[in-house]
Amino acid sequence: MDNERIREICLALPHVSETLNWGHHLVYWVGDRDIGGKMFAMTDLDGTGIGVLWFHCGPERFHELLENDGICAAPHLARAFWVAVERWDALRPREIEDELRRAHALIYEKLPKRTKAVLALPDKERATLIRERKKLLAVRASAGTRLKAGAKGRNR
Repeated sequence: MDNERIREICLALPHVSETLNWGHHLVYWVGDRDIGGKMFAMTDLDGTGIGVLWFHCGPERFHELLENDGICAAPHLARAFWVAVERWDALRPREIEDELRRAHALIYEKLPKRTKAVLALPDKERATLIRERKKLLAVRASAGTRLKAGAKGRNR
């Protein structure tokens, strides 16, 4: 098991998108985050973080998984029932695949109704809506930057 295999597994699941966050984490989302999607797994691309794979497991599986050698509570996300796999051989490949599918399903169930409604749209409509949403967020972000710059100028 490696990052590339994890990527194949995750991207084969429905409505998954990926982003590069925090410099070196490839994050997998159920639904695009700009429409309210939520992350369900991430991998450490450069090996500098804690663990090679992090994923959501829910309260039932959390304590069970922590009993395995090579699995610990994920820093900053343990309260949301995420675990960190410290090395690739901590679980068998089939177990990792099953856990990722479970993580995806658990997070999908937690999505807001409006996000699920967007995900239920035909592919073309969903892509258009996401593209429009990203444009709107970009405009708002640039307007916020201009407002902050203007406020700094007035405070001098």
